[in-house]
Amino acid sequence: MSLPHAILTALLEKPSSGLELTRRFDVSIGYFWSATHQQIYRELGKLEQAGLIRALPQDVPTRGQKREYEVLAAGREELVAWVAKAEDPKPLRDAFALRLRAAAMVGTGELLAEVERHLGLHRVQLATYQEFEKRDFPTRATGREERLQHLVLRAGIEMERFWVGWLEEAMVELRELRELDG
Repeated sequence: MSLPHAILTALLEKPSSGLELTRRFDVSIGYFWSATHQQIYRELGKLEQAGLIRALPQDVPTRGQKREYEVLAAGREELVAWVAKAEDPKPLRDAFALRLRAAAMVGTGELLAEVERHLGLHRVQLATYQEFEKRDFPTRATGREERLQHLVLRAGIEMERFWVGWLEEAMVELRELRELDG
């Protein structure tokens, strides 16, 4: 996954300015592919220079006016090729899991409080995703766009369910270990 492909996807969904893209990343795409305001603007420039997007013509050019971008045929072709590309799954690379592994060597210290904090954060994220699903997909989606968007949301829901269950298990283990170390 790459930021240019995320931007191409977002622009195919709806031509947008850099500011609008930033806002959309904050409320949707950013849940699975985050980017800063600066990264988005930098990539917009690169994509435009590469001939994959263009700024929409403006009626009256004004300095400081926001430019809206749309995807060109070459950008669509790039996205089609990227979607079809074979890519192996990425291994889990999570600092928190590594901290638990390190705790096996140095002791758990205050790790239980951090597990509880992470559990709370994942419960909130799960509830957020479930609200999105309830609001945006109250019935079975029928169109390709809606069905695939729902599928991505379902992946987020299942990932958060995994983390909630795993962190609940981690809390049990850490409490038992605390009693043993007592």
